[in-house]
Amino acid sequence: MKKLVLASNNPGKLREIRALLAPFSIEVIPQADLGISEAEEPHETFLENALAKARHASRACGFAALADDSGLCVAALGGAPGVHSAYYAGGGVRDERDARNNQKLLAELARHAGRDAHYVCVVALVRRADDPEPLIAEGRWHGSIAREPRGASGFGYDPLFLVPGRGLTAAELSAEEKNRISHRGQALARLVARLREEGEGL
Repeated sequence: MKKLVLASNNPGKLREIRALLAPFSIEVIPQADLGISEAEEPHETFLENALAKARHASRACGFAALADDSGLCVAALGGAPGVHSAYYAGGGVRDERDARNNQKLLAELARHAGRDAHYVCVVALVRRADDPEPLIAEGRWHGSIAREPRGASGFGYDPLFLVPGRGLTAAELSAEEKNRISHRGQALARLVARLREEGEGL
C-alpha cells in the first residue's frame, strides 16, 4: 500500500501525518485534492467518527483511505470537549476557531482546581469503502492545561497543553519531537505496526 487518501482538510493533521508516514514511502493525498467534501461527524465516539470519515472518502474516490478523529478530554469537565473539540466554541475560520476554543476552555476551567487532560487520537484505515476489517489504532497523550496559551507551533489546543516533565506546551515543541510523542504519533506508529503484521508491503 503506497497511496492513501487522507479524510481530512485540516492542514495541521495533513502535515503531521505526511511526516509520520514519509519513512514508509506512503503518499498521502488530501481529500480536497480529489474534490471530496468533508464527511459528517455525528457520532459520540472517536472511533465511529474516524470510520465514517474513512469510508466516506474511500467511497468517493475508490482508494484506500485513512482518517483520524481526535480531541482533548479534560477530567474536570467530564471529558469535554472530547469529540466536539474542533467546534467547542462554534464554527468559523480554523485559526480563529482554535483561538475561541482555547478561550472557552480557559473560561470553563476557571471554576475548577483540577487541570489534568489528555489528547485522544483514533485512526481508521479502510482498503475500500465496505472494508469489513478496517485497521484501527489509538493513541493517548496525557498532560495538563496551562493558565494561558504559549507557543506558536502545532494547532488546536496545543498552546494550552502542558507536556509532563518538560515545562513546555505542545505548541513549544519542535514538530519532530511532537510527532514522536503525541497521541497522533502513537496511533500512527501502531497502525504501521499492524500493516506490517498483515503483510501490507511496508
